[in-house]
Amino acid sequence: MSAPSTTMEDAVRAALATVDDPEIRRPITDLGMVDTVSIEGDVVAVRILLTIAGCPMRDKLQRDVTLAVTEVPGVARVTIDFGVMSDTQRKDLQTSLRGGDRAEPVIPFSQPGSRTRVYAVASGKGGVGKSSVTVNLAAALAAKGLQVGVVDADIYGHSVPRMLGAEGKPTQVEEMIMPPQAGGVKVISIGMFTRGNAAVVWRGPMLHRALQQFLADVYWGDLDVLLLDLPPGTGDIAISVAQLLPGAELIVVTTPQMAAAEVAERAGAIAMQTHQRLAGVVENMSWLELPDGSRMEVFGAGGGETVAEALTKLVGASVPLLGQIPLDPGLREAGDAGRPYVLSSPDAPAARALSAIADRLAVRRESLAGKPLGLLNGPGGRK
Repeated sequence: MSAPSTTMEDAVRAALATVDDPEIRRPITDLGMVDTVSIEGDVVAVRILLTIAGCPMRDKLQRDVTLAVTEVPGVARVTIDFGVMSDTQRKDLQTSLRGGDRAEPVIPFSQPGSRTRVYAVASGKGGVGKSSVTVNLAAALAAKGLQVGVVDADIYGHSVPRMLGAEGKPTQVEEMIMPPQAGGVKVISIGMFTRGNAAVVWRGPMLHRALQQFLADVYWGDLDVLLLDLPPGTGDIAISVAQLLPGAELIVVTTPQMAAAEVAERAGAIAMQTHQRLAGVVENMSWLELPDGSRMEVFGAGGGETVAEALTKLVGASVPLLGQIPLDPGLREAGDAGRPYVLSSPDAPAARALSAIADRLAVRRESLAGKPLGLLNGPGGRK
């Protein structure tokens, strides 16, 4: 018996299955967004259900559906009608995305089966370029084809959306938040929920709750890498990250001068108390390359290596210097313009240094989760 021939409607639905929702990044057929498909001659009419009435990605969805369906043999024209999901349909979508009907959202990155690499980018003090490093590492990793997300955990000093060029606003579906994207990177920041440049004046418990919501209520999908841009120092957010994401690895950013290096060492030393792993140290603003090819060490030299060696001795395991990033005005200009330097000027020395660090982070080392660090020999001292 021969197999039944494929009808045009079957072919159209197969084409629709190749269209991903721009925010959720899953096929619209799997998400229950395709309501009806009707065909009259060579004209196909499709009704798509949006998650919310004011869906910001409606135009892109219309273009993608039109392009996919017009590729089907025999289709001359496509018309698209948009509707909106009912409360029940949105609830079903939420349940499907979360993988079950949970009473409380969970943080997927802290679950035993999570394969997402979580890097918390820390610094001892402000002004060392921690956010620039975070944004460019995220963009470089995404350019390699990885699924990347960024949490702007610097609640008081949030700057990641501007530097990443993320101008969109989060979309809420029931109790889930769909994060905006820029350059293939998903991002969430408190700045997306405040008016203008309003200051955030919160105490510790509110900071903890905001971070928890960013991690649990936001739909991140299947990320390869999640980066957190932490505020400077060892305050509430650093402690909350250790509690909510015990498997997160710390990247310490410093500048070359000894005054900054000493403070950065304290930021990395928090790993001793939180039992987190130190992924390494990044030295920013290492030198200024002059037109004649020589280098001017504006902020001194050796701070990054000093921090890496001190932290290696402190934790009893190798803490590498991941890279040194030259001082480059272009890096600052790219951040102000919302164009990550690794994408806008990939051949610049600073961009190459950042991409090289991303290469090292993209290779996952053996996890130490659940393994004793061997730092102490009982309550009395070291081994």
